Amino acid sequence: MSEALSLLKSGVAELGLSLSDAQLDQLMAYLAMIQKWNKVYNLTAVRDPQEMLTHHLLDSLTAIAPLVRHTQGHAAKVLDVGSGGGLPGIVLAICRPELDVSCVDTVGKKAAFIQQVAASLKLPNLRGIHARVESLAGPFDVICCRAFAALPDFVNWSRTALAEQGVWMAMKAKHPQTEIDGLPTDVNVFHVEPLTVPGLDVERCMVWLRLGSR
Repeated sequence: MSEALSLLKSGVAELGLSLSDAQLDQLMAYLAMIQKWNKVYNLTAVRDPQEMLTHHLLDSLTAIAPLVRHTQGHAAKVLDVGSGGGLPGIVLAICRPELDVSCVDTVGKKAAFIQQVAASLKLPNLRGIHARVESLAGPFDVICCRAFAALPDFVNWSRTALAEQGVWMAMKAKHPQTEIDGLPTDVNVFHVEPLTVPGLDVERCMVWLRLGSR
């Protein structure tokens, strides 16, 4: 077994996730595609394969358990905003087949890469969209982002795509109190939870938001 696959398996176990061998293979194949396309399309600033595994794959995998807790394993439409190389959107699509995941990015090459991953890894529940998020109508049950923008911009740009009972799920580094203080008055933070990334000694958290008075 390759060292990378071994690290991935131990990280998945540490996060309490149950993934099949086929899903682990898809995650490794996705990692290989990022490395290959990155040379031409500059999908991510991280170049080292080991760092890609921890900073991208394992970091994105921390979103799985909180998201499943929210959806309770039911089908849901998810929009990943400013997805870049497909993080966390592609990881969500691989790990949770019941999710219908759209990854939107303003850079055409990044949206094309996501489409290529969907075709190569046979993920019918994944699509890449080349557009500005403000132009999307939705409705999406969950709108997520990872290191995309300040929370006020994130919710303002994507609110037209949010389903009536939908939620925002923002992956952040340290607790973004200043950003939370700057949110529109009709957006309510209903939960902030710390995330632990296997193999990384960094602060991470997930901010959950919905429409409704504070």
